[in-house]
Amino acid sequence: MQDEKKNTRSFPPMRDWPYYWISRVNAQYALVLEQQLKPQGINLSRWRVLSSLYEYGSLGVSEIADFAILRLNTTTKVVQKMAAEGLVKTQVSASDARITQVSLTEEGRRQAVFARAVAQKILEASFSDVSKADRERLNKTLDRVAMRLTAMSDGGPEPDDAG
Repeated sequence: MQDEKKNTRSFPPMRDWPYYWISRVNAQYALVLEQQLKPQGINLSRWRVLSSLYEYGSLGVSEIADFAILRLNTTTKVVQKMAAEGLVKTQVSASDARITQVSLTEEGRRQAVFARAVAQKILEASFSDVSKADRERLNKTLDRVAMRLTAMSDGGPEPDDAG
């Protein structure tokens, strides 16, 4: 019981925990973005697929899942729906028949441009009082944390080993 109290006391209050703020900001961003994209028939998963393809061009489904931060089965379903709606085209990779390459159609590109403009406005409004230097510092810090977490999930050092 004493150890449990000690561990509870050493855990920071939620508002002092960066993951609280990361989760809160992400949830609010997703809510605002979805509210603004929904009238155009674009949900968050579709937005992530559109954005990944717009930025990187033709990608395999697993690459889209990685860039879009979606599960592979979710990405596959989204891509299939988007293909049926004429937003993307798919074809078997010439170099590896196990890979389905996905690219935007003209209509998909139009939706991607629209969605990216909406996301840009949200970015500008939500960071209006944050300097470019602070934003760059935030991005670099979050990139370092993400890389550390990725290394941990890939069998790297345990949290107690972090130095």
